[in-house]
Amino acid sequence: MRRFFMIKRIPLPWSTRDTTQNESSPLIPKAGSAKEDAEELGNVTTEFHQGQDNNSPVFARVRPHYRYSLTDYFLKYFLFLCNLAFTVLGLLVLGLGMWGLISKESFAQEKIGSIGTDPMLILVTLGFILTMLCLSGCVGAVRENCCLLKLFSAAVLVLITAQVLAAIVAYSLQDQIGGYLRSGMLAAMVRYQDDLDLRFITDEIQSNLQCCGADNYRDWEVNIYYNCSAPGVLACGVPATCCVDPLENGTVWNSQCGVGAQRLDEFTAQSVIFLGGCLGGISRWIEQHEGLIGTVGIVVLGVQILTLFITTRLLESIQWYNVYNMG
Repeated sequence: MRRFFMIKRIPLPWSTRDTTQNESSPLIPKAGSAKEDAEELGNVTTEFHQGQDNNSPVFARVRPHYRYSLTDYFLKYFLFLCNLAFTVLGLLVLGLGMWGLISKESFAQEKIGSIGTDPMLILVTLGFILTMLCLSGCVGAVRENCCLLKLFSAAVLVLITAQVLAAIVAYSLQDQIGGYLRSGMLAAMVRYQDDLDLRFITDEIQSNLQCCGADNYRDWEVNIYYNCSAPGVLACGVPATCCVDPLENGTVWNSQCGVGAQRLDEFTAQSVIFLGGCLGGISRWIEQHEGLIGTVGIVVLGVQILTLFITTRLLESIQWYNVYNMG
């Protein structure tokens, strides 16, 4: 009897399930959607790597941003101040060279033709190069100019190498350097009256170090005007810069104070002129100031090396900033 009363279950409208896929089923993957997603992802990846449109919303969301740290700012202005100090030093050297040229009246019409051989021109050249080099470092650091900073770092590297090589050569050839200085001093004494540049240098050395000649005051016999066999009032004499007191009454320069000094014995001559040679005076000056010279040399070299490392670090920071923020 039971089977006669079984009623076939009639499906109600609200209990039916739609198993067909259509556009209104957002959670059910559509046919071909995987391919479309891959293409869209490829487009975004290509856009990000190639940077074809930096203003697009997609790129704006994924592009990283680089900012300078406090260390970068500190190194930047430290480099600026170091270059500013060396710029001032270059201006001082340049001013010293110009003072030497002006004091000798090297710009006079009759002397302008021989200005190319003036030793003060070396100071002018070095001062100018140092000023322009450090000025490029100042501008490069403040303006964050990579070209100027690269030029500055390359020049500093060359300068450090030259200084180290010069120190090594000077230390290894210190015995020969004394001989070179003596030969140079004697050559300057021979041309003392004929070359105004050598005369100026010799006078400055003798007056500042209170010396006369290379080894002693009798070395002036190598000069044809101060030789005892030479005619004229300068025979057997020495320049006025060898005199202990070349000023009469402290006001008038007595250019004849060294006349006949080579004829005097050492006991008598010591009250009139300096007896010791300038080579000994140079050696004593170096020995008295060797600590200061070494300290200054190490500090200057250390500052240059530190400046080179700072410039390299600053260049790296500027390049990263340009890549991330201006690329």
